[in-house]
Amino acid sequence: QVQLVESGGGLVQAGGSLRLSCAASGRTFSSYAMGWFRQAPGKERRFVAAISRSGSRTSYADSVKGRFTISRDNAKNTVYLQMNSLKPEDTAVYYCAADVPGALGSVLQIVAGAYDYWGQGTQVTVSS
Repeated sequence: QVQLVESGGGLVQAGGSLRLSCAASGRTFSSYAMGWFRQAPGKERRFVAAISRSGSRTSYADSVKGRFTISRDNAKNTVYLQMNSLKPEDTAVYYCAADVPGALGSVLQIVAGAYDYWGQGTQVTVSS
């Protein structure tokens, strides 16, 4: 069982920046690809970014490409989401997720159902 805890959310003005962190339990953090998803009230949970086990590969949703950066520090069992140039439409609860390696372990998944463990979420609110 993997436990994930997000932090770093809060209130920020449009154009500002936030860095989210996701701390993972266990001793096998480096075995999991990691992803960030977000969910606005009344809307579906959507993919934001993903990173491979080693951190060598990343993937981003078109809506955040060029503004957000996902990274990880396996020695600290932590994945990060640096969010710059924030927009009001970025307002959502942000979740980190862990993807247990499988037959297609080399693929960075963008579907929420592909992820096996989830954090509790952290609220990001961007004001205009």
